[in-house]
Amino acid sequence: MTFAPHGKHLIAGEWVAGKDMFQSSPAHGPAHSFSNGTADDVARACEAAEAAFSAYAATTREERAAFLNKIADEIEARGEDITEIGTQESGLPAARLNGERGRTTGQLRLFAEHILKGEYLDRRHDAALPDRQPAARPEIFMMQRPIGPVGVFGASNFPLAFSTAGGDTASALAAGCPVVVKGHPAHPGTGEIVAEAIAAAVKACGMPAGVFSLVQGNTRVTGESLVKHPLIKAVGFTGSLAGGRALFDLCAQRPEPIPFFGELGSVNPMFMLPSALSARGESLGAGWAGSLSMGAGQFCTNPGISVAIEGGDADAFADAAVKGLEKVDAQVMLTDGIADAYRKGAERVSGTTGVQALMTSTCDLRNAKPYLFRTTGDEWLANHELGEEVFGPLGIMVTVKDEDQMLEVAKSLEGQLTCTLHMDDGDVALGQKLVPVLERKAGRILANGFPTGVEVVDSMVHGGPYPASTNFGATSVGTLAIRRFLRPVSYQNLPKALLPADLANA
Repeated sequence: MTFAPHGKHLIAGEWVAGKDMFQSSPAHGPAHSFSNGTADDVARACEAAEAAFSAYAATTREERAAFLNKIADEIEARGEDITEIGTQESGLPAARLNGERGRTTGQLRLFAEHILKGEYLDRRHDAALPDRQPAARPEIFMMQRPIGPVGVFGASNFPLAFSTAGGDTASALAAGCPVVVKGHPAHPGTGEIVAEAIAAAVKACGMPAGVFSLVQGNTRVTGESLVKHPLIKAVGFTGSLAGGRALFDLCAQRPEPIPFFGELGSVNPMFMLPSALSARGESLGAGWAGSLSMGAGQFCTNPGISVAIEGGDADAFADAAVKGLEKVDAQVMLTDGIADAYRKGAERVSGTTGVQALMTSTCDLRNAKPYLFRTTGDEWLANHELGEEVFGPLGIMVTVKDEDQMLEVAKSLEGQLTCTLHMDDGDVALGQKLVPVLERKAGRILANGFPTGVEVVDSMVHGGPYPASTNFGATSVGTLAIRRFLRPVSYQNLPKALLPADLANA
């Protein structure tokens, strides 16, 4: 490997060594030492971000688009090294890392293209009405403006697309906000090389040095210091419900509370409607097995729950799912901690009253195989914990008595990233009853597909009611993600010379 991690933080264009170190825990290959970020390291990064804010927020959309594209170029130039250390640290196959790198650079380029159009600014103008009675109306402009420095937490399950230069970082930079990233300790070397790419783009584009910083760390001190720092104006996070909720509470408890855009977890239920189940239950079962076990089930959109009406069609669907999962080899999980949580989650589900094991397996150290369980609609409705996410390739089939109980199961759901309907023409009437319920439960509703693919496009919503996310009005994927780091400002009777350039020149 030509890339050798040096283990330092990147703070305002300088690589800074720490005194306290931690060791990476790769799935294979050598471990490396990395600096543990302190409160002082975080403060330096936040102060540099604030110092850079005015100049960066004043850059033109063309300048920021060129910057985003240059970051993508620099990531692509380091592609082989990124894949090599990424596979070592995460255990993910090279093909997956290569695809994720393409998604990462693709969303950077998409955001660059999007901000050039200017539509995200939501510019509005109400002309003055000086002769209006009984009082004249002033001239008013409105436009979205960047909010200030943003804190971003790298995600364990996407070392590229949701981490150092992932969607949160890309959308904040597109909005005109400097970023301080808290690197994820599961893949610190991957974070470091991507930070090198961003640093090269900062220099090449003449951006202020504090526009981006990376602080590594495997203790709570680094993350807590970031969300509590008074110069940070919003936080983006993808991770566990427990960790995200703790950070969300810290954001709310600050003297100046700030928005916490956390994507926390989801079981992504699928509803197998009767006509579809009768016509193609076996293929649906095989498809569920493939989606459930993809990437060792370590996707936030992993479809962990299926709901079907009891009977022979449901039995055939379950049999096909078992056959599909039996063919899945053991897969390496992202971290020892995730593997341990998967084992405990499987034990919790298997020990729940009224749950039948259709397929049991093992999780040996970081190597996991799928589990499949079955329960009734009555038991599901009586056991709230069956709806709690188990991060990994574990599925629960819920067999309901009839369409009415299927609706009750839908109504019982907590917030989800996705809900899926598998349906044919004969299922439209039931679908029409389910969709109004599911609209209140999820950010994305699918028909006849599996939710593990998330398109990075204008119309995507990757979010949902709590606990899927902490802000149901936001998305962490797609161009609408940029709006998280903007706020509307009205300008009343200001002379043209004082208006932002995007208003004055509109």
